[in-house]
Amino acid sequence: MTQPKVDFKKILPGYQASVGCPALITTAPTRYFVIDGSGDPNTAEDYQQALQALYPVAYALKFASKDRGQDYVVPPLEGLWWAEDMDSFTRLRDKSKWQWSMMLLIPSWMTDADAQAAIQRVALKSSPPEAVHRVRVMELDEGQCVQALHLGPYDDEGPLLEHMHHEFIPQHGLELTGRHHEIYLSDPRRAAPEKLRTILRQPVRRST
Repeated sequence: MTQPKVDFKKILPGYQASVGCPALITTAPTRYFVIDGSGDPNTAEDYQQALQALYPVAYALKFASKDRGQDYVVPPLEGLWWAEDMDSFTRLRDKSKWQWSMMLLIPSWMTDADAQAAIQRVALKSSPPEAVHRVRVMELDEGQCVQALHLGPYDDEGPLLEHMHHEFIPQHGLELTGRHHEIYLSDPRRAAPEKLRTILRQPVRRST
């Protein structure tokens, strides 16, 4: 019997956050399709090629799951971002210095073999995406994190990140660990910039 279509944005706690209000959460280990790159996501060809490879693989896995009786909405795009100087994200916003890993969640009921088969299926197409060979499967275990929902343009994230990094986190006896994590709940092709909804997540640990 076919099961109801799963929408991860509605059922996973990691996809829930309040606008402008940082909160502590504990995340479970999660597997993703991942592709790595660098540079300004607004202008770097590398970024566009990454998405052109990532989504076909995610849909190949979705169709394989649907064939087995479990359909789902392809999860929102996520990204890990970092640079030598983390002020590049908060104060300077110098995107040319950014490194990134773009990610799409793999449902828990699909195996690593299923995920690899989806990558292979896309790679064997007559005109495969140029960057499909760079797509990999990764498990991310962030543990305790601080996250908040940013409403508005991506370039306006700085003040909320400053608050999270320099006020909320130290005030709770925590320090940053791991990479800055963003979850894009809105499609920038369809939503006005002022209505974009982005979860900003930062893994943390107790200060030593």
